[in-house]
Amino acid sequence: MTVYPFVIHLGPLELTGYGLMMMVAFLMAGWAMQLDLRRRGLDEEYAADIVIAGVVGGLVGAKIWYVLLTHDWNALLRRGGFVWYGGFLGATAAILINGWRRRVSWRFTVELCSAPLALGYALGRVGCFLVNDDYGIPSSLPWAMKFPHGLPATTVANLEGLGVRFPAGQVMDGAQLIAVHPTQIYETILMMLAFWWMWRRRDHAHAVGWMLGCYLVFAGLERFLVEFVRAKDDHKLWLGGFTLAQATSVALVILGVVVLRAWWKPDGQPVSLPKPVPPPPG
Repeated sequence: MTVYPFVIHLGPLELTGYGLMMMVAFLMAGWAMQLDLRRRGLDEEYAADIVIAGVVGGLVGAKIWYVLLTHDWNALLRRGGFVWYGGFLGATAAILINGWRRRVSWRFTVELCSAPLALGYALGRVGCFLVNDDYGIPSSLPWAMKFPHGLPATTVANLEGLGVRFPAGQVMDGAQLIAVHPTQIYETILMMLAFWWMWRRRDHAHAVGWMLGCYLVFAGLERFLVEFVRAKDDHKLWLGGFTLAQATSVALVILGVVVLRAWWKPDGQPVSLPKPVPPPPG
């Protein structure tokens, strides 16, 4: 199967599938938080505050992490070049600062964001697929895909540049297109399942913030497993050849387990978010 980037041209403007799905991801995550706040009888406008802080902090953090990882300072001015973990840290910092500004308990904020974050991540990976970025290693499976205009194209030369090793002695044309794992779709499916599981357990009886541990474990496990079939441009670690993303994933899982154990039982943590303001009469 051959897949091309999804692009909409509106006069001089160009709307890519990545930009479209990033917008959808933030909007859907915000909508999910709004529904949760409405169910709790709390101020729904807090969801919009979180989305705005997440967009700004996430984009800045993802770009800075990419530049620090690749030492490619010119990427600061390019459209591409984002790393999810940097975006996660940047968005988290911005959202918590915004919550502190509004005097909202940080534990309630992370509790509210956890399931919608999984939803937003899943939808964001659809954007990666539509722009033909962040794909996997060569595959002969029926659903393997070729990306002739990918970032970069799935040619032999480009895949070798991403660390893929072809059989020794096999002569291959560097411009030959190769079918690869659509790892973007794998991640979408896995994180949609994680969102479904967490969304159904919003009324858990554990302490406020417990849902954050669920998200960290799911996100870490998902990324750790997908890394085995992803064409990656980060450096290998000395420990068993694991990637930097896998090492970070292990740290996320460990942190998630700590959170789950620490907040396993209710502790009376108050929810300090203000009640919704009633509309003016008339």
